[in-house]
Amino acid sequence: MKTIQSEAIHNAWNMLNEQEAISFLQELVRINSVNPPGGEKFVAEAIESRMQAAGLVVELDEIAEGRTNLFVSLPANQNKRMENQPERILAFSGHLDTVPIGSVQWKHEPFGAELAENKLYGRGTSDMKGGVAAMLMALDCLHRSGVQLKGSLRFVGTVGEEVDCLGAKHVVAKGQIDDATAMIISEPSANELYCAHKGALWLTIDVFGKTAHGSMPEQGVNAIRVMNAFINKIEKLSLVYEPHPLLGGPSINIGTIEGGIKTNVVPDACTMTLDIRTVPGQVHQDILAQLHTILDALCKAAGASYQIEIANDLPSITTPEDDAFTILAVETAQKHLDSQLTPKGVRYYTDGSIYAPHLEIPVLIYGPGEPLMAHQPDEWIEVEKYLESIRYFIALAVEYLGA
Repeated sequence: MKTIQSEAIHNAWNMLNEQEAISFLQELVRINSVNPPGGEKFVAEAIESRMQAAGLVVELDEIAEGRTNLFVSLPANQNKRMENQPERILAFSGHLDTVPIGSVQWKHEPFGAELAENKLYGRGTSDMKGGVAAMLMALDCLHRSGVQLKGSLRFVGTVGEEVDCLGAKHVVAKGQIDDATAMIISEPSANELYCAHKGALWLTIDVFGKTAHGSMPEQGVNAIRVMNAFINKIEKLSLVYEPHPLLGGPSINIGTIEGGIKTNVVPDACTMTLDIRTVPGQVHQDILAQLHTILDALCKAAGASYQIEIANDLPSITTPEDDAFTILAVETAQKHLDSQLTPKGVRYYTDGSIYAPHLEIPVLIYGPGEPLMAHQPDEWIEVEKYLESIRYFIALAVEYLGA
């Protein structure tokens, strides 16, 4: 026997026009929103045009020139809030920017959104315009089906996640989704369920030495040599942590290094960037203190100086596997899609690093993109996974909010 929720879900599924959904994703991929500089405004405006025409409620929030956050929700008449019961509010979350296309030659046009063998190619297909489009199409299908939800459903699309979570920080500062009771983020997970992700501590480290003629290196202080000694130290650095059951341990990556001006000049400056991914329980200030201790000693011995700037400081997040929302997310996939989901952890960070500490609500990740294709040349998304995720988002919204 079909329940009211099952009937509502299938009615919304019947509203899904697969070709229309694919075309919508292609439209978003063809808009260049590489960050920097971003230009997410144009993605937001394309979504606004499509969703307003469908009868959904859209609000744009331009937080900087060309940088626009986006909010989409069902009309008020599709919310039949129950008297004397706290309202559930489910937030769909995704970012509108992408990383650059890189210097490696692509076989497929990066902004061409080409279809080939059930894959759609282009920058942002997996990370994460596929997830954004899927959530918006879920909203569209629910609206067209006329379902009456007992709670509220809204999508928040942000700028700047690929650099510093700029958009999410503005959303939190303005209290724009403070009433949300649960959140799902459609970052690439190949339609797997993630309930935890690592934190990120991005650092820019400058070492300053003393210039001299290259033929008289003893007259100077070679900043590159000091930085090299520092690299050797951090390669053996023991970070304090408790292994996380889903995330394991932390990692350190040397992202960039730059120093010197000419072959015959002793370099008086060297700059390096570090990407440190952390797990729950680690304190970023403690890690910084370790690095300061190492650099203090190295620079004092060499007659150099240094500075550390924090470029990104985002905490890890975890929603317990036994949380009611996590359990519901697993049961929804099993019940309606015959899909077995096991909550996992993932190494990348999301806007959840901004939302979770502020909102103190369960935050999960589920998206159609392929995680290993994120930031890669010839990035692609499987069309079938994209369409399946639309159905999942519809089912989860109905199961969580009620109909």
